[in-house]
Amino acid sequence: MEAASPAGPGTPQPGARGAAGAFGSLLRGVKGKVFTWKILKTIALGQLLSLCICGTAITSQYLAERYKVNTPMLQSFVNYCLLFLIYTVMLAFRSGSDNLLEILKRKWWKYILLGLADVEANYLIVRAYQYTTLTSVQLLDCFGIPVLMALSWFILYARYRVIHFIAVFVCLLGVGTMVGADILAGREDNSGSDVLIGDILVLLGASLYAISNVCEEYIVKKLSRQEFLGMLGLFGTIISGIQLLIVEYKDIASIHWDWKIALLFVAFALCMFCLYSFMPLVIKVTSATSVNLGILTADLYSLFVGLFLFGYKFSGLYILSFTVIMVGFILYCSSPTRTAEPAASSVPPVTTIGIDNLGLKLEENLQETHSVAL
Repeated sequence: MEAASPAGPGTPQPGARGAAGAFGSLLRGVKGKVFTWKILKTIALGQLLSLCICGTAITSQYLAERYKVNTPMLQSFVNYCLLFLIYTVMLAFRSGSDNLLEILKRKWWKYILLGLADVEANYLIVRAYQYTTLTSVQLLDCFGIPVLMALSWFILYARYRVIHFIAVFVCLLGVGTMVGADILAGREDNSGSDVLIGDILVLLGASLYAISNVCEEYIVKKLSRQEFLGMLGLFGTIISGIQLLIVEYKDIASIHWDWKIALLFVAFALCMFCLYSFMPLVIKVTSATSVNLGILTADLYSLFVGLFLFGYKFSGLYILSFTVIMVGFILYCSSPTRTAEPAASSVPPVTTIGIDNLGLKLEENLQETHSVAL
């Protein structure tokens, strides 16, 4: 037998080859789990929603800074009117139990509460900017994510893995990086008139957003997207219209209308309408928590556009923040949540067959008693 020749200095050792093979298989496993069509589609849809939110933020800021128009309730009212004209009318022409009147007979008070939560969430967040700082709004608005996860746990029976909590932490870390970049870039120029009131408004608004999103996920997955948008359009129009007359009639009367202001209102309404129309589609294939993590990048898109429109200062931390948020979002989407079945009742259900058998048994007992008596 020939003696084995000694390995040369450039020949890889068996241990090194094994480690390289294990690392390669790990990378292939991560690639197969993360870069799937479903996750890529979720990322794309989430960023589409972020761009819609960016459009609403830019048009609102343009109205406020260039034309001194601060009418958030009027802008929301136009959006709810669009939802009413499209989706509520669709429900009105349906037949059977999905008809608008049938839904109102069974669940009118539930949709009133849903419309109230959605309208007031929009109003409170915008109103908070008058009292507190931009930093507080950006940070405290993230309070809605843990509230949303808690509500999903108890109402939708969603069950999370460790990777989901890590992903949420990473996303919030990205938001903190964005806030730090704002401070360093000098965007924090509003000290606020009453910070405590503003912070409370943000927390309330974020909590109402969470309630609205959980209800949206339940309705979209259990019932239909058209029912959610149609009922929200109906009661959102009524509630925002009443509130509009109470709190903003003076501001609306002072607007000097021209085609530019009208065009900005139309742009805001279209962006908001697209956001409300597309969000149920994304929630149906993912979850409300996943969507809320994905739209954390909306502020960054607004900042990037603001570099050209409003003269914002650029910071490399914005790119870092965007990257960190996207990493956390991908981590969250890489592992699906599971749904726990609600606990079954210990009381057996009463059926018509059971009632019929009970009646026959009583009749037999009565006949036996009568025979014994004879």
